[in-house]
Amino acid sequence: MADTGVVETLLRLIEKVDDGVDSLEVAASLGVDHQVIVGAVKSLQALGDIISAELRSSKHWELTEEGTEIAEQGSHEARVFSSIPLEGLAQSELMKLSFGKIGFSKAMSNKWIRVDKSHEGGPRIFKTVESIDDQVREKLLLVKKANTAQLEEKEKNELKKRKLLSEVTVKSYWISKGISFSTTITKQETELTPEMVANGSWKEKKFKPYNFEAMGVAPDCGHLHPLMKVRTQFRQIFLEMGFTEMPTNNFIESSFWNFDSLFQPQQHPARDQHDTFFLSDPALAHEFPQDYLERVKKVHSEGGFGSQGYKYDWKIEEAQKNILRTHTTAVSARMLYKLAQQKFTPVKYFSIDRVFRNETLDATHLAEFHQIEGVVADYGLTLGDLMGILHQFFTKLGLKKWVEVGNSGVFRPEMLLPMGLPEDVSVIAWGLSLERPTMIKYGINNIRELVGHKVNLQMVYDSPICRLES
Repeated sequence: MADTGVVETLLRLIEKVDDGVDSLEVAASLGVDHQVIVGAVKSLQALGDIISAELRSSKHWELTEEGTEIAEQGSHEARVFSSIPLEGLAQSELMKLSFGKIGFSKAMSNKWIRVDKSHEGGPRIFKTVESIDDQVREKLLLVKKANTAQLEEKEKNELKKRKLLSEVTVKSYWISKGISFSTTITKQETELTPEMVANGSWKEKKFKPYNFEAMGVAPDCGHLHPLMKVRTQFRQIFLEMGFTEMPTNNFIESSFWNFDSLFQPQQHPARDQHDTFFLSDPALAHEFPQDYLERVKKVHSEGGFGSQGYKYDWKIEEAQKNILRTHTTAVSARMLYKLAQQKFTPVKYFSIDRVFRNETLDATHLAEFHQIEGVVADYGLTLGDLMGILHQFFTKLGLKKWVEVGNSGVFRPEMLLPMGLPEDVSVIAWGLSLERPTMIKYGINNIRELVGHKVNLQMVYDSPICRLES
């Protein structure tokens, strides 16, 4: 609500006139800011038809900050003229003055001054007339005194070009008496209460009319799912670290790529129906790179590449079984095999997508969740490199927060060498989960110290696809 005194004064002014008053003139007569009068008008409009207010707009000319300075002290060219004594003034000295550069060119244009370039002490400026008429200042003073009408449009535009004048659009209200005009303000009720109905007081009350055209409150909707927010954050971190996103749109995977290529034995309990979803149609996969499949079979059953293998009868029928992938590491295996078929160049891959586990559903477990995985392949990588990348990765998540710590390690030679990767290439990897976090309340500044503690943090895969290096 506007100031009561201003509102009452405005109503008395309106009462004294027949046609109305202008809000700008009212503000000037009361010596208050125009916005104070606008606030009073808005308050009265909210009370009903006490007043009628018509919004009007008009244009007028105002002095700029530089124009105000010139109106007080004179134009730049006039001040230059006044600064030159009878014996003249060195041009270098004139240019040191704040108005020197602009004033010099204007005074030269007006032929008020001349430059003697052959003077012994360097270029020197002399007056060419005895007196001048500072018309620029006189025109600005007319504007300042609200006598702009005495200036021609050409003159105003020239001053505007020099940024001494600006044309301003002013909005004001023409205020007149409304249908329910009164100098006494009665607050309108906005609500019909049970008490008013019971005692009949509503009959004497004035109610504020409902505005059925008003817009309702916008519903609070359209938010991103929390998991999508976290996913976006992780993805941005990977991209900032120079990683490339792997294609992960194949939810159905063969047991070969999901298990065997990772050097996981076919009798491993994770390959049970209790942990994995097997497909009935199509039940089997048939397309494999045969030479690679034979090398995987040999390293499982006989050993090789410095390993004795698992010494069991590896069966193609087990590797052919189609499943819903249990981890995105199957995608990493495909990408590393593809990398091995060309001239090797170091790579950094990541993926964030759904995986599936055949588990009992409860409040904290679903049959599917999202896995976050990072993979780096390069020459001579060690656990130290993994620790450095993890430190950078978790630092980007934010210091002094609860952070999710997943599994990490170095891929075994029994997995990499059958693919065809060079012997001196190592691959480090780590994985997290969006839905099933293992939260530890630990400062991320300590991550370098924490990474090496397998017992406390379980930072190394339990499966045989990774090994710990010192």
